[in-house]
Amino acid sequence: MTSIDRLILQSTNPFDNYRSVNFWLNEQDDEPVVESIHQQAVSTVAETLAQVAGDCLTRTLMLSGDPGSGKTYLLGRLQKTLNDRAFFAYISPFPQSDRIWRHILRYTVESLVKVPQGQKDSQLMLWLKSLSVFTKRTVKQRILQDNFWEGLTSDRQKFINHLKNNYKSSGIYNQDIFFGILYDLINPKKYNLACEWLRGDDLSEESLKELGIKTSIDTEEAACETLFNFGRIAQETQPIVLCFDQLESIARLPNGLLDLQILFSIVTKIHGDSKNFLVIISISTDTWRQNETYIDRSHKDRIDIQTYLKPIDLVVAEAILATRLHFLHRQSQPQPESNIYPINRQDLIEQFPRKKTNPREILIFGRDVLQSYKSWLISGKEAVFKPSVENEQPKLVVNFQLKWTNELTKVQKRITTLNQQSSPELVKMLQEGLIALGMEDVNNPFLRATKFANYSISYKSLSKSECIGVVWTEDQNMTTFFHVMEACRKAIEQKMCSSLYLIRSAKLGSANNKGYKIYTQIFNSDNCRQIQPDINSIHILTTYYELVKDAREGDLIIGSEVVNLKKLKEVTREAKVLDKCTLLEQLQGKDTTVVPSLSPVKEFLLNIVTNQSFLGRKTLIQNALDYFPDVKESQVVKLIQELCQEEEIQIVDSKAKLAEQLVCLVVKKSNVKN
Repeated sequence: MTSIDRLILQSTNPFDNYRSVNFWLNEQDDEPVVESIHQQAVSTVAETLAQVAGDCLTRTLMLSGDPGSGKTYLLGRLQKTLNDRAFFAYISPFPQSDRIWRHILRYTVESLVKVPQGQKDSQLMLWLKSLSVFTKRTVKQRILQDNFWEGLTSDRQKFINHLKNNYKSSGIYNQDIFFGILYDLINPKKYNLACEWLRGDDLSEESLKELGIKTSIDTEEAACETLFNFGRIAQETQPIVLCFDQLESIARLPNGLLDLQILFSIVTKIHGDSKNFLVIISISTDTWRQNETYIDRSHKDRIDIQTYLKPIDLVVAEAILATRLHFLHRQSQPQPESNIYPINRQDLIEQFPRKKTNPREILIFGRDVLQSYKSWLISGKEAVFKPSVENEQPKLVVNFQLKWTNELTKVQKRITTLNQQSSPELVKMLQEGLIALGMEDVNNPFLRATKFANYSISYKSLSKSECIGVVWTEDQNMTTFFHVMEACRKAIEQKMCSSLYLIRSAKLGSANNKGYKIYTQIFNSDNCRQIQPDINSIHILTTYYELVKDAREGDLIIGSEVVNLKKLKEVTREAKVLDKCTLLEQLQGKDTTVVPSLSPVKEFLLNIVTNQSFLGRKTLIQNALDYFPDVKESQVVKLIQELCQEEEIQIVDSKAKLAEQLVCLVVKKSNVKN
């Protein structure tokens, strides 16, 4: 039998993970749901969704709340709760206003290819198979052709003609191409390629030929109309929910203000020109107050309903604490008398005398109490336990490094290729990385007055005052590559920069391609050269950008501290996590020779012991294996031994069974009792 106190000492703090993100890219933990949290908001969304499903009329709902109120988490809860009634799309912040339709289409399709919980097919295939043209057949059709679906999907032109005949009055944009792409979705060999076309990738000539079409979706109009096609032919299927979140990171106007005007104008067009969509705008209360006067009245009038996330009471707060402690409690023998042990209601009342708070503050409070309780257990249970908040400032870098490892691991799992993000998004992430390193005059775009301006950036290095230009394009189409190279050639001729770098891993074409010829003329010296990005650099840039977005929203928590963007830059430089980004190192002209090392694992082991104060040796080993899957258990054990020999950590009860051993930092005196 294991007591709850022993489990608390052995385990990592269950309140350490505060972050809620894109519900498709990072699914929330399978912990019990507190149904009473923001139940009114959930009911409002469910009712609005039912109205859209009933009359197919697009509606807009604005979800507002203070930082920490749980807006992003609520979007994830809505997706889990209502995914049997709608198809959900998470739209991340758009980096450029002039490509907003292509951005929305890209993230809509990215979401539609996800498989909902409890389903075998993706949302996209569920949507396709649920079209009324396939599901609503006469009795005669069913009798004469039981294999209707199989027969229809065996002939491409028959499939296209069938949809054209049934949707004559729907105003489908580029119907032959669109219906042809839907047909290709059914073919497992072409499914991924068809999805890439739908999301707006600039495909190579070979890929386009394989799909039987001539061009990719390369204009705002084409992206808009393709998005609307989903609504035009799906009026008898489930609605599509577009969730706009983290608006503090959207494109900004020249005066520095958020370009919310373009977002709301887009929502107005979706509201008026499309069918079967529910648009949810998740926005901070302060952000809305600061910007609403700059938005046209006509656009604000398109908001059908507004719902505000109110503070929660202590009953709901207790329920949140209980969900996080549930995993520890169910392992304990005997069971604790209270489901929030070692916290009690009096602690809550003293911490929140107004009896109102928000979910984030409760999670921070829970973390602090657990850390305090561990220290009390370690001290030998002297006197009566009273929660105290430890100063986390000295541990900020340690806590950040742990958070970084956690977020980086998640990114590594979901991003496996270099072209999962668009070129403008890659440039935006690069921009944030350069700013974090202290580069001066980091500006986007560099190539102005060109269709590919958002593929570029410029900055001044720390050692020189000369302007450095960077162009990043992973578009596979050689015609596009030619135009990008032409823009680079003009920039060199006009002496817009002293050095120009081309970042590209995709092919460069052959000697016969015009773009390749220009490339060989330009990028053949130290001042003008190509850099091939590695997937590890993409992982690092993505991880940092995710944290930047959280910091801007006021939702970045490190340890128990709310960290703003300025503080994030400081701790990032101090922790030197961006120093491991080969791409950023190359842009600074540094040596990028990488020597394989186990030091990151060793650093992680020391950081987690520092962060947790006390935890089980077995838990420590398992955490290292979870975050570093390529490392063997024997290597982790050896690193723990090294840290012990270096008198950084110590093992308590080293003669006990592994499952009962505890690890802590080396201190002069350690007296642990249970």
